[in-house]
Amino acid sequence: MGDDLHFSVWLALGALGIGLNKGGLTGLGILFVVLFAMALPARASTGLVLPLLLVGDVCAIIIYRRVVVWPVFFRLLPPTLAGVVLGYFAFNYISAKEFGPLIGWIVMALVAVQVVRETLGTRLDRLFHSHVFGAAMGVLAGATTMIANAAGPVANLYFLSIRLPKLNLIGTSAWFFFAVNCSKVPFSAHLGLINHESLHLTLLLAPLVVVGIFIGRWLASIMPQKTFEWFLLVCTFLGALQLIIPHR
Repeated sequence: MGDDLHFSVWLALGALGIGLNKGGLTGLGILFVVLFAMALPARASTGLVLPLLLVGDVCAIIIYRRVVVWPVFFRLLPPTLAGVVLGYFAFNYISAKEFGPLIGWIVMALVAVQVVRETLGTRLDRLFHSHVFGAAMGVLAGATTMIANAAGPVANLYFLSIRLPKLNLIGTSAWFFFAVNCSKVPFSAHLGLINHESLHLTLLLAPLVVVGIFIGRWLASIMPQKTFEWFLLVCTFLGALQLIIPHR
């Protein structure tokens, strides 16, 4: 009974974390990844998380539909979809434990560059706004979301690097992840990750996602721009750390 209680608590907190993340605290994607990983095996966690993410995505794109920066969305989406396809073919050959540390170290290095950038002003802006950088981050995000369900740190770092204002970042992120998560559904279903059991749990946990969205929206609305940026940067660092250090 104790194990069942812990299982239920981790799942409930994970669903709430998805809502907080989709509601505006976009850096908290790391929270639900860790919580679901504590409750379920990697494959089962991936199958449950994706439908719950889509519930949150639909709510988020309705709430933030008017603040999307479409040029950024369309710049990042194609290479990300290419990364999803690469991740699909690599899924049965590369485990999240093997792939995660590599992505984690890359993200950690980019976080360090972003921190240094704060002291250098606009000197590195040309690099971050380049099409090559955007394409590389897109492929990285796509492969990471397919294999390790952890594209948040990569995508958030990109949005931070091009200096999107808070609401624009949240809105663009909402539409971006909605598109990416929709693209993952047929691949995840073919791999057997989404099934009747995962969809049943989705229906049970979906209300907690919605509750978390409204809480996250309120918290994001009262957070100043600079505080929001540093919050996102710290969460990205923690997300990279989680990918590097095994949690099982």
